[in-house]
Amino acid sequence: MAINYIQIESPVGDLMIVANHKALLAITFERNWTTVKASLEPVVEGANAVIKQCVQQLGEYFSGERKEFDLPMSISGTRFQQQSWQALNEIPYGTTRSYADQANSIGNPKAVRAVGSANGQNPICIVIPCHRVIGKSGGLAGFGGGLAAKKYLLNLEGVDI
Repeated sequence: MAINYIQIESPVGDLMIVANHKALLAITFERNWTTVKASLEPVVEGANAVIKQCVQQLGEYFSGERKEFDLPMSISGTRFQQQSWQALNEIPYGTTRSYADQANSIGNPKAVRAVGSANGQNPICIVIPCHRVIGKSGGLAGFGGGLAAKKYLLNLEGVDI
């Protein structure tokens, strides 16, 4: 099954969008592309229907018209990572949670560091909203696209941080 990718410009920097003909596989910042690409090879440059749908929805999100994504996704990860990423999807638009809140939500309150690590491995940034997780003190903490991008995304959603 062919895996396609394209690069798009966004307000938070260039993004690489990767999908097969059935599902979105990754959205990553250009600076992380080499690692992501190596895990998905072989990939072919060019859009497919899933990528086109993703580009449209990202455009709507960045213009303030979309608060939830409706895209088919296929992501691989450990059971713990899957639980962590599912918990990210349950954080509503315009709200934040701490890593401790996220660990509690998956029934593993002592797994704060592991949750942070799982978030760092999130293959579909923005759509799976790891940017909505902040430090316990309420400040910005870790993000694959950098803290300026995280702040932009939170501000876009109406979170003043």
